[in-house]
Amino acid sequence: MAIAPKLKLRQGQSLIMTPQLQQAIKLLQLSNIELTAFVEEQLESNPLLERGTGDENRREEAAAARDTLDEFSEVNMETPSVAAAEQSLDAPSAVLNEQASAADVGGSVDWSKAGSGGSFSGGEDYNILENTEAPITLHEFLHDQLTHDIKDPKERMIAAYFIDHVDDNGYMRLSTEEAAELLNITETRVQSVLTQLKSFEPTGVFARDLRECLSLQLREKKLLDKPMQALLDNLQMLAKHDLTKLAKVCEITKSELADKIAALKSLAPKPGLAFGGTMAGVVEPDVVITETPQGGWAVELNSDTLPRVLVNNRYFAEICGPKSDETTRTFMTECHQNASWLVKSLDQRARTILKVATEIVKHQDGFFAYGIDHIRPLNLKTIAEAIEMHESTVSRVTSNKYMNTPRGIFEFKYFFTAGISAMDGGEQISAEAVRHKIKILISEETSTTVKSDDKLVHLLRAQGIDVARRTVAKYRESLGIPSSVERRRILKHNAC
Repeated sequence: MAIAPKLKLRQGQSLIMTPQLQQAIKLLQLSNIELTAFVEEQLESNPLLERGTGDENRREEAAAARDTLDEFSEVNMETPSVAAAEQSLDAPSAVLNEQASAADVGGSVDWSKAGSGGSFSGGEDYNILENTEAPITLHEFLHDQLTHDIKDPKERMIAAYFIDHVDDNGYMRLSTEEAAELLNITETRVQSVLTQLKSFEPTGVFARDLRECLSLQLREKKLLDKPMQALLDNLQMLAKHDLTKLAKVCEITKSELADKIAALKSLAPKPGLAFGGTMAGVVEPDVVITETPQGGWAVELNSDTLPRVLVNNRYFAEICGPKSDETTRTFMTECHQNASWLVKSLDQRARTILKVATEIVKHQDGFFAYGIDHIRPLNLKTIAEAIEMHESTVSRVTSNKYMNTPRGIFEFKYFFTAGISAMDGGEQISAEAVRHKIKILISEETSTTVKSDDKLVHLLRAQGIDVARRTVAKYRESLGIPSSVERRRILKHNAC
């Protein structure tokens, strides 16, 4: 049979990842803080997008939200009213209010509330926290010392580079080899500059690890003798509370060892934390769960985290009038399509989050009512099948999303746990609930009743939980709980 090129036609279906579809998927997995930043970028780049005020007519969105929520009315939960749906789904509208004025967009200042000197001394807009002096950060404090303590200009530049690589705890996270290669200098010069920096306040900064940090502080207090150095070299032994062996290694008595340990406790293991730093981001819940008078649970979107954007169709019509050129019409048409798609994507994102959250509450209602002992095993497939979506979509929705519940704020992913088989072949028990039971059993220990992992296995099986010893050990370690030998030492030490 001769080999020759041929042309064939084939008809088929495939999913094309258009830029709009990629954007919708991206929006789905963003946290509310990341989403706000993304919307701000779109507001700056797209002339047809405007920030909504929350007073626009949203009857279509409210009706759609009501239809979405009605799908879950069969559950023992309170379905939010239309007004609540309007407030929680404060979704952007595609039509700009005809009566909106320039004052509504730009805002106005009421100078009648101004105090002497033209500054606001009261009123709802005044925030005293924004008018207080910011605390000095560790990096600012180190840079201030740099100006006075290091005179050589080149060494000062090297030192400034090192200061930028100090974390908030005060530790140096850049190795001398990396620094020498990046700055194209010798390691000897790197060590020389670091030696000068280690004399900076607070004592202990620029250390590589805890041992070096404590060593710098002890040297300043003239407490770094041979036994103390041996103690620093065996901090892991101290963490295990093996004081008998530690005293022998340090060649001192137990009473002298207790004095050394007391000296260590007076030091600062993280000297940088004494200064102001970057504040941790505040978690804003995406969904609010409240208990209803009927004993069910109401699931609502947190309207404060939903960005409100509008498409200015009137401005689009004016620009794309008969007198506009082809280039302008093409550009504005593209902007209009992008703006409309963003509005639609934001609305779809809110609906999907609400669906997933509602389904989670359906499956974990025992947790909300009675606590962690009643949390049930749950996986992404169960939620995906219930709301008729793909597992990857549910995974994106549960990433970096939080719900505010009567028991605190939890990430969506917290409620997805593996199952442990029950002894009687009944319903599986959540791994998170098993961890909680292990924690409770260990918290009841005394110095004479410390439970080994085997003992914990027997106690759990007495409660109907079939779990292996290695699983108990794994859960115990994930909780940061030491072994039974170390716990016994700690309890005996605390009892003395």
